[in-house]
Amino acid sequence: MPRPWSETEFAGLLSMSDVFVICGAGPSLAMGRVVVGEAELLTLAVGPAAQGRGLGRAALQAYETESIARHAEVSFLEVAANNAAAIHLYLSHGYSESGKRRGYYSASDGTKIDALVLSKPLLWA
Repeated sequence: MPRPWSETEFAGLLSMSDVFVICGAGPSLAMGRVVVGEAELLTLAVGPAAQGRGLGRAALQAYETESIARHAEVSFLEVAANNAAAIHLYLSHGYSESGKRRGYYSASDGTKIDALVLSKPLLWA
């Protein structure tokens, strides 16, 4: 798995005016941004003890709803190619693979991990 984000990295993102955070039920959150009609899911996190309860799916839906409210037409994200649970969540939520970034992530031991780029059209109500 990729190394966790540092406090400094989170603070840097939160200082950007186009970044928004959705705090979900229990220990879950989604962080994203919308730029010129394109949404990017920066991170989706669920506390380990709360995983498998639908909180990730709910946070992802809330991120998409907020992205649509900010006039996004498509959502993009990167996910570690070895993160089977996250890939399953995104694919089951309508995302499809649109690219790959070789060696995009670094694991704690320095190993490089590919990222899959996933995308999904967002439908306005």
